[in-house]
Amino acid sequence: MQHSVFDIIGPVMIGPSSSHTAGAARIGRIARHLLHEPVRDAEILFYGSFLETHSGHGTDRALIAGLLDMKPDDERLRNSFDYAKDAGLSFRFGEAHLREAHPNTVVLHLVGESGRTLSMQAASVGGGNIRVEELNHLPVSFTGEQNTLIIPHIDQPGKISAVTACAAQYNLNIGSMQVFRDHIGGTAVMIIETDGTPVPQMLDWMRALPGVNDVVFIPKES
Repeated sequence: MQHSVFDIIGPVMIGPSSSHTAGAARIGRIARHLLHEPVRDAEILFYGSFLETHSGHGTDRALIAGLLDMKPDDERLRNSFDYAKDAGLSFRFGEAHLREAHPNTVVLHLVGESGRTLSMQAASVGGGNIRVEELNHLPVSFTGEQNTLIIPHIDQPGKISAVTACAAQYNLNIGSMQVFRDHIGGTAVMIIETDGTPVPQMLDWMRALPGVNDVVFIPKES
């Protein structure tokens, strides 16, 4: 029995490289979560090995599937271009001009149905695992392997303590936390891994905090 690159067993893709298929689908799906709404336009720029083999290894179809909120083991993945057309998602591919990036790197420039935008750089680092390295031109580092809160905010005193106090109020345990910023008083983002799932009321409370621009929760295995 022969398998194509799109044959999947559980969360693992069978094919030339899970980095080029399962990892790519996970990158697309995390970007879809971060955008908060259906994607209407996507510019997808490949780098390194992704650039050389994205068509033959199915990286292009896997990324589009992820942007349509399909998991890596979704049987519709092989026909994602057709589903994109039905969903009104336009897309185009090109080359990312980067320096010293991981060879399996992609840069996404997305526009959602309401006009929301997102730029994201991520790498597929092996075995279907990924690392998000940049959000809206701000360097970050997270994998999405755990429940993750992404909180863009203004770099001001008291923001971190307000967010952690809110988590404590709702009995949500924080496993790890990183904060990235472009400069003092500028744009910042908290990356918080949690042991549980936050309730909607907690997310609404955090979004209402002064200086918090958004709150996105990405459940693990997304």
